[in-house]
Amino acid sequence: MAHVLAGYRVVAREGRRDWQDVGLPSGELVSMSGCVTTLVPRVDWDEWFGDRESAEAARAGRDDLHVLEVGIAGQDVEPLLADVREGGWDVSAGSLPERLARAEPVTATDVLGFELVGYDSGTWHTWTCLGGLVDDVRRATGVRPGRWGLVQDESQARVAADWLTASGLGDPKVFFWVAARLAYSG
Repeated sequence: MAHVLAGYRVVAREGRRDWQDVGLPSGELVSMSGCVTTLVPRVDWDEWFGDRESAEAARAGRDDLHVLEVGIAGQDVEPLLADVREGGWDVSAGSLPERLARAEPVTATDVLGFELVGYDSGTWHTWTCLGGLVDDVRRATGVRPGRWGLVQDESQARVAADWLTASGLGDPKVFFWVAARLAYSG
């Protein structure tokens, strides 16, 4: 499946927090969501970098940080842009919406897995930050987080994201879920 570049995030890998689902792995987790990990913003406080070079410059000298390339499946771009627009992000203003609309392909090949994420008024939530969703998804679909707390199989991640969207269990924060492709950049 073709993926479109959403951008780059500079993140820390952190362990499961007490309030997160106990079904998550106990080791380091990878996430693009500021709800569960430390994100390094650009100088203008936007947490999305448009190119790998500026993301790498932001993490320079910090071995505890990683640059993630985030991709969205091409078929999810238009519905995601509509959701982002509804959530109050001016899609003509640049950054993430502009990159998605340009439909540039992802380039990183070291894919870590897929994270179920959704947009809510400037914040990206992950299924692991909204209480009990990991267990709800497992019971309904059989999909479980694997290494780094990510779903390893894209088709399973898509089934889980579709189920979360249809279930409405992310309400009132997230109404539309996607399986974001996370890869180490570089």
